[in-house]
Amino acid sequence: MTEKPADETDIIEKLMIEAVGATDPGCIRSNNEDYFLIEPDLGLYLVADGMGGAQAGEHASRLAAETVRDAVTASESIANDTLVKAFEQANRRVMDKASTDSKMEGMGTTLVAALEMGNDLLVASVGDSRVYIYENGRLQSITEDQTWVNEVGRRLGLDEETLKTHPMRHVLTMAIGVSEQLRVHTYLLKPARGVQILLCSDGLHGVAGENQIASALQSEDSLEAKCDALIAAARAGGGPDNITAVLLRAS
Repeated sequence: MTEKPADETDIIEKLMIEAVGATDPGCIRSNNEDYFLIEPDLGLYLVADGMGGAQAGEHASRLAAETVRDAVTASESIANDTLVKAFEQANRRVMDKASTDSKMEGMGTTLVAALEMGNDLLVASVGDSRVYIYENGRLQSITEDQTWVNEVGRRLGLDEETLKTHPMRHVLTMAIGVSEQLRVHTYLLKPARGVQILLCSDGLHGVAGENQIASALQSEDSLEAKCDALIAAARAGGGPDNITAVLLRAS
């Protein structure tokens, strides 16, 4: 066995993350209640899809996103529960705002975030915004939707065609700002170089579908062009909702 010199250490090269985001109100809605953050200095990437009357949804998504950013900024170190604690703070702030401002009553938001922790990515989600990973020509959904369709309808044995038109198909079972009891789904990704990670609202994945998403990501275009292609695909499908995509690439 060959021993290493006492001063020789293993060097693990840090992954670099490129990130681009785009959002669009879609073809029907006049305002955009989606919100995204790209904070490379924090290693934080986030998509929120707000809901509520008037401009309440727009306010909820921004407030939740900025609360998560502030919580990560204040963290002394990044740990497995950093995003969970940040999401819980966001939940409290949105609920507090809704309780003190009648114009904001009933507001809430989905929330999905990725946070760098060394060469890993911590992922947390509430609601039905998603994270996908695209690697070696294969697209895989990482997150699990917190929706009636996913958590109730499928367990009742309803087929996919029935679920597509079911009156409960748009109902969330969990969202930021709706309940003090918050269920946050968490995941740990170990992306290799060249892997792409997509964070998006349901205005994209609920319209464009996985084949169209994979088609956009497999191209040799820039990340900016890929985001534009994803937005265009959802708009071509009717764009019934706000559309947001944040695309990461590890290098």
